[in-house]
Amino acid sequence: QVHLVESGGGLVQAGGSLRLSCAASGGTFSSYSMAWFRQAHGNKRDFEAGISWRGGITNYADSVKGRFTISRDNAEKSVYLQMNNAKPEDTAVYYCAASRSLGAPRSESSYDYWGQGTQVAVSS
Repeated sequence: QVHLVESGGGLVQAGGSLRLSCAASGGTFSSYSMAWFRQAHGNKRDFEAGISWRGGITNYADSVKGRFTISRDNAEKSVYLQMNNAKPEDTAVYYCAASRSLGAPRSESSYDYWGQGTQVAVSS
């Protein structure tokens, strides 16, 4: 069982930066692919960025490619999402997720454990 706790959400102006963190406990963190999903009000939860267990593979949604960077520190059992050049459409609840699948899958159904989410709001 892996327990995930997100932090770092908040309010940022358009064009600004924010760094989300996700701390894991339980399980063997380094054996899980990790990802960030987000859910805007009334919408489904969408994949935004994923990273393989050693960090060698990263995947991004087209909407955030070039602006967001996912990284992980297996020694710290943490995964991060650096958000640069934030846009109002990035406003959402951001969720951290862990998957036993190899690579950095994009499918929500591939993920076994989820955090409670952290709210990000980008003002125009």
